[in-house]
Amino acid sequence: MTLNDNTSALDLYAKVEDILGVKEVAPKLYAHYLLTLQTIEFETLLDVGCGSGDFLSSMSGIFDDATMQGIDLSPLMVERTKSIGVNASCIDLCDMDSSFDVITATFDMLNYLDTKSLKAFLICLSERLNPDGYFLCDINTLYGFSEVAVGSFIADEDDRFLTIDSDFEDGVYSSEFTLFEQNGDSYSKSKEQISQYYHDSEMIASISGLELVTQESVSLYGDESDKTFLVFKKI
Repeated sequence: MTLNDNTSALDLYAKVEDILGVKEVAPKLYAHYLLTLQTIEFETLLDVGCGSGDFLSSMSGIFDDATMQGIDLSPLMVERTKSIGVNASCIDLCDMDSSFDVITATFDMLNYLDTKSLKAFLICLSERLNPDGYFLCDINTLYGFSEVAVGSFIADEDDRFLTIDSDFEDGVYSSEFTLFEQNGDSYSKSKEQISQYYHDSEMIASISGLELVTQESVSLYGDESDKTFLVFKKI
């Protein structure tokens, strides 16, 4: 099962995102998006898998003439995005009627889709991208999966205890999230399996029908590249 069709897994991730270190490295990744957006003209932008809205919030403050909105399949994430004043909806991209000048998918959103789901997603994306529109995304590298993400992670807070055990084999990264949350004098337990899938840029370009115009290495957690930033254009 992929993350995009497992709401309970999405909501569990939403509960622990703040203790995973994502927000600390996000500005370094978002800088690649910002530099690209500053080179193109656009009036509308859609962020797919907008999460808690941090990317849209930071970009809205810079491109204040553009109309920006986010979508996410986690109701909890959408509520968080709305709470910071960003327009967001809990809807699948394929169910949308609007089209956009720019579509973004940040923080390895594409890696949560297996090959079949990715093909369907990219078809819907291309249909909702205006002519000469841009698709900006980032994907995990093999190093990012096999060296950075694999292993065990433990976070112990006053009212939460999280463990993540993960492995990467045959192009599939599997992680088991176990969360204990304090409720009064007792704890409730949530457990979900979340998978990600390795994709390379050439494959994404070939099945999307979009032109790959930029490919940049990104190092968030060390000296080696753990992500690749990609820019596609609809011709």
